[in-house]
Amino acid sequence: AERLVDRILESKKVFVAGAGRSGFMAKSFVMRMMHMGLDAYVVGETVTPSLEKEDILIIGSGSGETKSLVAMAEKATSIGAATALATIAPESTIGRLSDFTIKLPAKPKAGADSDYNTIQPMGSLFEQSLLVFYDAIVLRLMDKKGLESGVMYGRHANLE
Repeated sequence: AERLVDRILESKKVFVAGAGRSGFMAKSFVMRMMHMGLDAYVVGETVTPSLEKEDILIIGSGSGETKSLVAMAEKATSIGAATALATIAPESTIGRLSDFTIKLPAKPKAGADSDYNTIQPMGSLFEQSLLVFYDAIVLRLMDKKGLESGVMYGRHANLE
């Protein structure tokens, strides 16, 4: 995770992707990076620019096998951009393609045995773990950039 923080700070642009509820966690992460003044984007939005070699693509995927996300990781790799995966399955296809893989402690959606039991439905535990992980990355980025929450309010939405 510390290496990921350093790579985010070295990147020209940061792209974050996830499918379904993991995609909502991606949006919250990008919002906080924007509040810090980082050039961050949610993959798939109409205002998202093209990925370049100096950029990083961060993917949140419990399985690491979601077809659309695999295609994104393959494209990022072919461009030469850095890739990162936050996942339950670091040995997955996206995990093997990634420069950084962070294993989160959570239960898969269905089927596979796990040390992490929960009464929550489907992928809720992973999605919550992903949000907490992204927020921890934000706190470390804030520390390394010398930012406090009050300063970040200057970039908060004001047309609400």
